[in-house]
Amino acid sequence: MSADRRALYWLAGLALFLGALYVLNDVLLPFVVGLALAYLLDPVADRLETWRVPRGVAAALITVVAILIMVAAILLLIPLVQAQLVDLINELPRYMDTLREKFAAVLTELQTELSQEQMAKLREKAGAVAGTDGVAWLGKVLGSLWGGGMVLLNLLSLAVITPLVAFYLLRDWDHMIAKVDSWLPRNNRQTIREQARRIDEALSGFVRGQFSVCLALGIFYAVGLTLVGVKFGLVIGLVAGLISFIPYFGAAVGLVLSTGVALAQYGFSVQPLLAAIVFFVGQTLEGYVLTPRWVGGKTGLHPVWLIFALLAGGALAGFTGLLVAVPVAATIRVLAQFAIGRYKESALYADRGAGDGAGPA
Repeated sequence: MSADRRALYWLAGLALFLGALYVLNDVLLPFVVGLALAYLLDPVADRLETWRVPRGVAAALITVVAILIMVAAILLLIPLVQAQLVDLINELPRYMDTLREKFAAVLTELQTELSQEQMAKLREKAGAVAGTDGVAWLGKVLGSLWGGGMVLLNLLSLAVITPLVAFYLLRDWDHMIAKVDSWLPRNNRQTIREQARRIDEALSGFVRGQFSVCLALGIFYAVGLTLVGVKFGLVIGLVAGLISFIPYFGAAVGLVLSTGVALAQYGFSVQPLLAAIVFFVGQTLEGYVLTPRWVGGKTGLHPVWLIFALLAGGALAGFTGLLVAVPVAATIRVLAQFAIGRYKESALYADRGAGDGAGPA
């Protein structure tokens, strides 16, 4: 088979695979989460195997322990988070009114400095942001996220199907890898293995490390805001930490929410400043301590590329797309590096014709 026909064959297979993913998007979530858990926990199973624990027993132990940890976290945190979240939604209109009143007082003081036309524009924009229309929009967004029967179905499938998928994949992980390896074209087997190894290094470096960073930041923000005295600090801190895998987005959301709530609570006092300091300290810890230690430079994923991948994945496949965005981005990066390396080794790059000015005189 010629190189062109091989390329068409692989492109057709890739197109069919992507088409199947798009068609089956609604039912893929528990399987994608189970696959991610199996990938994350495979090193633990390998370590237990070195201690002469059978692979099936190791997979069962890991799955049971993971389920127990999740259940314990849910039993401990969900009541607190739920209570604070309900209170936050109920208090949000009052907080908006309080903020609007406080900023209205500031605007009154600015009247002596600004013209009437400038003041009218400033009032209009402030009302659009802090008025009841903004609250109604936020309520509509929250309703769309939690409304409909698909949400309940997805939650049930995650709770029931995901542990089973994770167990079976974790138990048979080495056999599946060996089976896929046996399917590789013999002439290109070593090249494909090398690229797969690089993809695995990028994913393991980012996913496992970033999970630890997000968890640590969530705990830090939640504890810090609670100690500062910001109401709903637990919810705001945990949410900000969990979405910190999007560069700077989690800190920005947490900073805006926490300072807004602190302003509504305490007015123009030291508490809003302390809430802001919590996030500045968290960002400093993330940039100089947590990320270098736990993530390092293995991924090579530029923040702009990562943000684009997450937005594209979410737009194309919703929450499932967000889960697979980082692996796909890391895979594309490794394959692009491989393609550029081959291009630099080819005649297209090395050929020195008369047009480049480097030929013989």
